[in-house]
Amino acid sequence: MSALELPPLGFGAAQLGNLYRVTTEEEADGAVAGAWDAGIRYFDTAPHYGIGTSERRLGARLSAYPREEYLVSTKVGRLLRPGPGTGDDLDSAFAVPDDHVRQWDYSEAGVRRSHAESLERLGLDRVDILFAHDPEEGPTEQAFAEGLPALARMRDEGLVRAVGVGSKDADVLTRAVRTGLIDLVMLSGRYTLLEQHAADELLGACLEHGVGIVAVSVFNSGLLAQHRVPDDVAYEYAQAPAEIIARARELSAIAERHGVTLPDLAVQFPLRHPAVRSVVLGMRTADQVRSNAERMEAQIPDAAWEDITDGA
Repeated sequence: MSALELPPLGFGAAQLGNLYRVTTEEEADGAVAGAWDAGIRYFDTAPHYGIGTSERRLGARLSAYPREEYLVSTKVGRLLRPGPGTGDDLDSAFAVPDDHVRQWDYSEAGVRRSHAESLERLGLDRVDILFAHDPEEGPTEQAFAEGLPALARMRDEGLVRAVGVGSKDADVLTRAVRTGLIDLVMLSGRYTLLEQHAADELLGACLEHGVGIVAVSVFNSGLLAQHRVPDDVAYEYAQAPAEIIARARELSAIAERHGVTLPDLAVQFPLRHPAVRSVVLGMRTADQVRSNAERMEAQIPDAAWEDITDGA
């Protein structure tokens, strides 16, 4: 298995693919430059993000920096093919033209083609990590029978340094860990300050098999992104239930008692588990980068974590 070491904070580049709204070129410039200046050296993207827009934008901006000084991950499972070009891609949450469409393919040929096409869009000769992306949403059995073995062979051939699976489905990730083929999982939203129990089995399996976790969506759809939790906040991309809002406000009160903020706790919480190697946060602007870097550096007293555990 790979001994690839990940930094605690990574840059999630979905916003460079115009997630929910257009990210301007100036915003993209500021975000990547700000990340570099803040010491961030791990960048995650995917073909899915803006139908290749994120990869192209990220690669163009990383070309200004020494390749040996940073890590990049991208994903396989969705090939990009010519589309109608008559509208936009907002049905998939990205504000880009629909001049391409996504096509599921977890065959070995599809995985290798996805990797090669990502390198072309990024303008790089290599990426460090390849994740199988959302296998539960596509041909799941093909992903396990063909995609994961293909990724493991690519790692063994030296094409990438580590391979894994990215998903919000903890059961699918647990199954992937138990194949013994992967080095990492990218876990979305299932191990956060607000929610842990869905990942109990996965966390144990990762420790057993020596698989690291990259935690993403740690703000639970924005619920934990503000210190003051509003009434109309989202959870799982819908209106948050009253009991979820109440728990978030309890956590905010704990943070305040200990001189920190709710987002500080949310960013640092996953790293307290020994299986979690990195937290990757989506960042659209230089200001967001600075805020997230400050949250990761906030000094949180042990008593705050104890209060959270006591109230769980």
